[in-house]
Amino acid sequence: MSMFRRTSRKKRDAAISGSPQPAAAAESQAAASPIRPEEIKEAVIEVLRTVYDPEIPVNIYELGLVYEIDVDASNRVLINMTLTSPGCPVAGSLIPEVESKVLAVPGVKDVFVELVWEPPWDPDRMSDAAKLQLGMF
Repeated sequence: MSMFRRTSRKKRDAAISGSPQPAAAAESQAAASPIRPEEIKEAVIEVLRTVYDPEIPVNIYELGLVYEIDVDASNRVLINMTLTSPGCPVAGSLIPEVESKVLAVPGVKDVFVELVWEPPWDPDRMSDAAKLQLGMF
């Protein structure tokens, strides 16, 4: 699990954009063109594709562990996800990794990850790409 150093959102956003604008100008520009929830959801999916169960060489999104991603009008993200089994040894590290990576997505105001067990995960939830990668096709 990688650790992220917390910096102010303004500094991080300015660093990401590479913009030499003062923070106030960058903030007013962001307010003028807010990031839409649909765009945030797409970015969240992309970042979830960088999170791996250390025991399986496939990301959690392609494994089908992510059941739902909702982004509200305030750009708060709710993720319902599961694990491959209730006794999964990475439960203590996987959820915080998801939270920290999603919080780093530009425009995300907050993230809530809810671990759910219904419906139970099974290999049919995996994408075709994941099945191919694991030799299940």
